[in-house]
Amino acid sequence: MIDKEKVIEGVKMIIQAIGEDPEREGLVETPMRVAKMFEEIFEGIGQTAEEHLSKVFTIEKNDIVIEKDITFYSMCEHHLLPFYGKAHIAYIPSGKVAGLSKLARTVDTYAKKPQLQERLTSEIGDAIMDYLQAEGVMVILEAEHMCMSMRGIKKPGSKTVTVTARGIVEEDRELRQELYQLLTVKNSIC
Repeated sequence: MIDKEKVIEGVKMIIQAIGEDPEREGLVETPMRVAKMFEEIFEGIGQTAEEHLSKVFTIEKNDIVIEKDITFYSMCEHHLLPFYGKAHIAYIPSGKVAGLSKLARTVDTYAKKPQLQERLTSEIGDAIMDYLQAEGVMVILEAEHMCMSMRGIKKPGSKTVTVTARGIVEEDRELRQELYQLLTVKNSIC
């Protein structure tokens, strides 16, 4: 849970530290706005996807389930700047599937905290394996990092791609290749 009062005081100190006046008309409400924003963008701290992935439906066949282009936003834990992009998930169920919105909620749960893209990719895959008891999963994240786009090397538009595979997807090279192609080819199905 976010301590709003500490955030407000911290933001006031930052405003002063950069040489601005926290009492200036345009800045006077900024500390409260930032505290409210932090409540929203960091609501995943200490959360897991168990709640989202516990509502399941029984299926007869364990056919591949794919959900692509799940938009996500997260905060780089190194600079506290946003990174954002698309998550693509494919999993092989073991008799049970989650509602499709639950996969998007899973992505959000782990994205809404200070994060590394590499860890985020793994956490999503691990959650699907753990809470759905899937036979296998592949997760691909494509993201632009503002810490690379607006500062430092200043390379806007560059994308970082991370991939994780678990279970039979990790073990079966052909299956892993098939899922990778399905997840990365634009408009491959629709």
